[in-house]
Amino acid sequence: MASRQRCLSMDNLNPHIKELEYALRGPLVARSFQIQKELKEGVKKPFTQMIRANAGDCHAMGQVPITFIRQVLAMVIYPAFLDNPHFPDDAKERARTILDSCQGGSVGSYTNCSGLEIVRKQVAKFIELRDGVPADWQNVIVSAGASDAIRKVLRLFACDVDGQTSGVMIPIPQYPLYSATLTDFGLARINYYLDESKNWGLDVLELKRAITEGKKVCKPRAIVVINPGNPTGQVLSRQNIEEIIKFAYEENLFILADEVYQDNVYEDDCKFHSFKKVLTEMGEPYNTVELASFMSCSKGYMGECGFRAGYAEVINMCPKVKVMYLKGNSVMLCSSVIGQACLYSITNPPQKGEPSYESFQKEKNAILDSLKLRAKMVAKTFNSMEAITCNPTQGAMYAFPRIYLPPKAIEVAKSQGKEPDVFYAFELLEKTGICIVGGSGFGQQPGTYHFRTTILLQTDTFKTMLEKFTEFHTEFIKNYS
Repeated sequence: MASRQRCLSMDNLNPHIKELEYALRGPLVARSFQIQKELKEGVKKPFTQMIRANAGDCHAMGQVPITFIRQVLAMVIYPAFLDNPHFPDDAKERARTILDSCQGGSVGSYTNCSGLEIVRKQVAKFIELRDGVPADWQNVIVSAGASDAIRKVLRLFACDVDGQTSGVMIPIPQYPLYSATLTDFGLARINYYLDESKNWGLDVLELKRAITEGKKVCKPRAIVVINPGNPTGQVLSRQNIEEIIKFAYEENLFILADEVYQDNVYEDDCKFHSFKKVLTEMGEPYNTVELASFMSCSKGYMGECGFRAGYAEVINMCPKVKVMYLKGNSVMLCSSVIGQACLYSITNPPQKGEPSYESFQKEKNAILDSLKLRAKMVAKTFNSMEAITCNPTQGAMYAFPRIYLPPKAIEVAKSQGKEPDVFYAFELLEKTGICIVGGSGFGQQPGTYHFRTTILLQTDTFKTMLEKFTEFHTEFIKNYS
C-alpha cells in the first residue's frame, strides 16, 4: 500500500516561515544547550561551565529580583499573603488595587483585551511623569512583552499599496525580532545603516539614501528606531530624534520607537529622550506624526522577562484604524494578568515616605550601578585586544564589537558554509563554553564582522568571561594569521 502523502510538507508550507531567521535562537544557541547537557553527563571539555552572554535575560544571568515587585506579585497570586505581617503596607495597597479590579477578585480571570483599566491608567501616569506632557490612558495597550506589541503594530502594514509591497525601514545592526517579523508578515525590509565610526550614530543622509533605494522595490510606510540601541548600545541625542521625526513627517512614515532600554543609560553626558516627548514639544506640523512607542518589564533594572509584560502607547493613529487595531488585539483575549500586575508595580514604584521606598531605591540603584561598571569594563577589555574595536556601551545591555578576522579564518568559515563571525562564535563556544551571537544575525555593513555580547553576567563571572575571551581571541588570531 502506498504511503499516505502528508497534507503539510516543505513543498506547501508557508514560504515566509521557511525564510524566517532568528539568530537569538539559532544553531549556535542550540549547540550551547547540547554542550550544557554533555557537561552534566560527564563529557570532558576544555571548560567546566557554560557562560551565556547571548541573551538579554537578566535573571538567567544571576540578577536578583526586586523585592517590592515580587511581594506585590506574591500577594496577587496568593491573596492570603495580604494578612501576612511580613509584607509591607505599600505592597499590600498595590496588590489590593489590582485584585479589586479583576473579575472575581482573581488574577486567574480574563481582562479587557487592552489590559486592566487601572494598569493602563497607571502606565499613562508613568508616561506623563517621565515626559512632562499629557498621556491618554486609552492610547495605552498592554501586551505580552514589547515584542508582542511591536508585532501587532507591524501587522497593520501587511498589505500591498498601489500594487506595491509595504516596506518598513529598520536599522542595521538591528534586533532580529524586526527582520523576522517583516519576513513573517511578507513586508519589505529597507535597511538603513548606523555609522560605527560615529558610535553607531544615525545620519539623515543615510535615511534618505535608504528610502530612495527602497522606493524602487516597495512602498515605504514605517520606520523603526531602537533607542537605546540593541545590539549597539548607543543613546540618541535629542537633535537626532528631531531629525528622524522631521524625516518621518516629510516621507509620511509611521514611527515605531522601541524604547525598552530607557532605564539603561550609563554615560553622564547621555540622556534618554522619548519620541513622544520630543514629537509633542516640536509642535506643528511634526506633532501630527503617527507614533507607537514600546516599553517592557523585561529590561531596565527589573529584568522580569518571564512575566511577558509590556505596553504600546499609540498616538495620532486614525480613529477608524485604531478600532481595527484593537479588534486584531482582541483575538488573543488578553495578555497575562500576572504580567499586567508586574507592569503596574513597575510603573507605580514606592514613593518617598512609603515603607518600601529606601530598600527599593537601594536595590534599583545597585543593579544600574553594576551595569554601568560592566558597560565600562566590556569596552575597555575588548579595545585592549588585537584585531577588535568596540564602541562604548552608552545604554541598553550589550556591546557589539567589530572583529578583524584573518583571511585564513574567513576562508575556513566559507568552506564550512558558515558566516565568518558565526564560525568565530562557534570556535569560542567549543573551546571556552562562552556563548555569544554572531553579528550577521543582526545585520552589518558588508565586509565587516561583529558579535553581540550582553553585559548582564554578574561582575565576577563577567570578569572570568572576559579573561577567557582574551585568551581565546589571542590564540585564534595567532592560529589563523
